[in-house]
Amino acid sequence: MATRKMILDLDTGIDDAMAIAYAVAAPDVDLIGIVSSYGNVLTPLSAQNSLKILELLGQPNVPVFLGESHSSTTTHFDVMPISAQIHGKNGIGEVDLPMPKRQPETKSGVDFLIESAHTFGKNLIVVPTGPLTNLAKALKKAPEIATEIGSVTLMGGALTVPGNVSPVAEANINQDPTAADQVFESKLNITMVGLDVTLRTLLTKTETAEWRSLHTTSGEKFADIVDYYIDVYKITSPHLHGCALHDPLAVGVALDPSLVSTLDLNMFVDTSKEMWGRTIGDPAKLTDKNPNVSVALTVDQATYLKRFMSYLSGLFAKN
Repeated sequence: MATRKMILDLDTGIDDAMAIAYAVAAPDVDLIGIVSSYGNVLTPLSAQNSLKILELLGQPNVPVFLGESHSSTTTHFDVMPISAQIHGKNGIGEVDLPMPKRQPETKSGVDFLIESAHTFGKNLIVVPTGPLTNLAKALKKAPEIATEIGSVTLMGGALTVPGNVSPVAEANINQDPTAADQVFESKLNITMVGLDVTLRTLLTKTETAEWRSLHTTSGEKFADIVDYYIDVYKITSPHLHGCALHDPLAVGVALDPSLVSTLDLNMFVDTSKEMWGRTIGDPAKLTDKNPNVSVALTVDQATYLKRFMSYLSGLFAKN
């Protein structure tokens, strides 16, 4: 049993599935639960996908909780066509996995976040890889958790590169900029793992072929799921020559911050119509000596990919 505990807050699509596998395989942390969100799919399907992936990986006892079903400023959510294209309508590359034996917990994801912060304090790592709606709601309900939680390493945002759903906005932040701004301007210990680094950390079919060579169910299914992702990237981002490891990189950095170089900066999320979802330095706080976000700017791709493959291949070999 590890000292550090991790909660993943996922809108479980393909890279989220890889994030689950990384967290399960990492020897220095216990995955204590997954909170579901909307984004790549609707919240109930996100929860179902997480349960399916956990069972595929031989981890059926990790609980999954339902989070919010839409942003903090809307009453409804529809999956964007580009998300359905990238992840498949079922969120996991149209790969068929058995229905999970376990159901989502009856406790809300927000309450699970709050209770875990009270229980584990500085040993708790929270990794949101979807919209920040759940975390913002938890902060509003229990503001004290901002100084209780050890760290928050989020996959989202873009500082030095364009966004992926608009010239300025990254998809997760774009889903709920108001909630994201509330999280950024809280007293949480935040590291932003955005497109600045995730687009440099790529997987190809050379790696998924390694998983197939294991001749295990999990290895073959994950290869099927991720090959779908890689094939879509050939259409949407042919210049990358692989698929970006967005969400699993956030898990990796949460456990080993030395994988990235960072800039400490007072940031906010723009909610104006013209710059909706932009993650940028706050011009009113540029000389403030207490920056609120560490922004990942560069990444040691070789070290991370080697560790990623060691963790996942080792896990798939057992299942």
